[in-house]
Amino acid sequence: MPDSISLKIESNTAVAMRDGVTLYADIYRPDGDGPFPTILQRTPYDKNTSLTNSMLDPLRAAKAGFAVVIQDTRGRHASEGEFYAFRDDINDGYDTVEWAAAQPWSNGKVGMYGASYVGATQWLAATSRPPHLTTIVPTVTASNYHDGWTYQGGAFELGFNMSWTLLQLTLANFKNVSGVQNIPRERRIDLIDAVDGMTEGFGFLPTKDYPQLDSGLADYYYDWLAHPDFDDYWKKLCIEDHHSEIDVPALHVGGWYDIFLGGTIRNYLGMKKSGANETARGGQRLIIGPWQHSARGSSMAGRHYFGIMADSMAIDVDGIHLRWFDHWLNGGKNGIIEEAPVRIFVMGDDAWRDEQEWPLARAQETKYYLHSGGKANSKNGDGALGIQAPNAEPPDVFLYNPADPVPTTGGALCCNPYFAAGGAFDQNEVEERADVLVYSTPPLERDVEVTGPVTVTLWAATSATDTDFTAKLVDVCEDGCARNLTDGIIRARYRESMSNPSLLEPGRTYCYEIDLWATSNVFKAGHRIRLEISSSNFPRFDRNTNTGNIIAEDTELRPALQTVFHDGQQASYVSLSIIPR
Repeated sequence: MPDSISLKIESNTAVAMRDGVTLYADIYRPDGDGPFPTILQRTPYDKNTSLTNSMLDPLRAAKAGFAVVIQDTRGRHASEGEFYAFRDDINDGYDTVEWAAAQPWSNGKVGMYGASYVGATQWLAATSRPPHLTTIVPTVTASNYHDGWTYQGGAFELGFNMSWTLLQLTLANFKNVSGVQNIPRERRIDLIDAVDGMTEGFGFLPTKDYPQLDSGLADYYYDWLAHPDFDDYWKKLCIEDHHSEIDVPALHVGGWYDIFLGGTIRNYLGMKKSGANETARGGQRLIIGPWQHSARGSSMAGRHYFGIMADSMAIDVDGIHLRWFDHWLNGGKNGIIEEAPVRIFVMGDDAWRDEQEWPLARAQETKYYLHSGGKANSKNGDGALGIQAPNAEPPDVFLYNPADPVPTTGGALCCNPYFAAGGAFDQNEVEERADVLVYSTPPLERDVEVTGPVTVTLWAATSATDTDFTAKLVDVCEDGCARNLTDGIIRARYRESMSNPSLLEPGRTYCYEIDLWATSNVFKAGHRIRLEISSSNFPRFDRNTNTGNIIAEDTELRPALQTVFHDGQQASYVSLSIIPR
């Protein structure tokens, strides 16, 4: 379709939901009778900003012959009703898809797209199987709104949850929420102060009594804190538990530094294995760039530059969307479905590569064991990492004091570039701390590619009845810079089950599995592979108080003595997927 095509833009089109609430949408489409294949974005972030905030430019899509519907979700901006995160997006998504398919300008086939929560609106709608939903393109979004969104490894994702709820969900939508909840306009000033004083907010105890979001501003925030276990509150919203009921192909787009990377991969694998039909199972595709959480990936992630080819525009992510939708909504024979199902950006090489599967079939799972003479504390200690299993080695010991937690330095974070800055950062300052155990290989004699899942098996004991253990994979360059790649956490009470927590016996040794999700990185010759072990990463994760009490209700911060074992009977290690080169 030529670029000179005339477009028709309709603003604030009313869409009635089954319960009588009216949501409003803007429509971008070619000026004509159609019918046109239709793509839908349901966003809480204001449909009027979609031209700059969306992964796909609606004007470009309309010029390509699509009808684009961008709707404010319930209780957001122009739309009526009360916003409560995730709750209404199943039914509202179904109703909106079917409304769009029934419009005279639609060909009856509807696709959905968008990033982050706008990915959640796609998956939640897909669980209800609207008959005319044909495909989705979820970008940087999760598969489980408990583990991998609100919590990770049982720890509350404080930095993300507070920054996102304060700014993007509440302050940005204050006019709407204050009207629905009858909240005085003066509270807007309080919200501004809370955003600017977020460091103080991170330290507020007990976390359940944080005052800046109460009185109806964000009731869901306090409900998240009240449901730390994976219980019925979360199970009804869990996407990965419903993969077998979802019948649409999906193009998954993620980032190595994205806060929802784990969910992006789990959605891809789960749908490929268990989708409701062969079309769904065979129609899954995956793209992962070196990106942190944002609507558009760039060449920078934190303070590291990955080259111009890392930018999403370098591979034309908009064009990939349009080819995907052209195939599934318009029957276009453009070859996209014949292309490799997986496309990843390999950091270190800083290049894109096509793959036939994930994880890679040729990957060799390799254990890199922790070693030391009992003094691995800080980068100045004697910690080492190697493929030889340990024999008789003394354990490493450190004191975890939640009143002085290890500060977050980059990683998978959102949604404030100052108070919760994500991406790749130098870890040298963190590694000076005595409560950070540091294990490194000697300088590598050749390039070593790690592409695939990353997990840590840790044998450890604590003086507490509950505590946390963290792990971080780091690429140390020849001049000493230490770039974080991926990290994870396990809250000890959830070591066996996210639904049925159990406290520890102080002093007893337990085996912990820490999921660091995945990465793709070439450790260059002369670089070192490094693993950090500690018990805090604050404020990315809330502090474990070490008391065994319900953490959201606790005001006491109790130090804990942590012991990490690496001997013949209790060999701790990081499992890396090594790709032959």
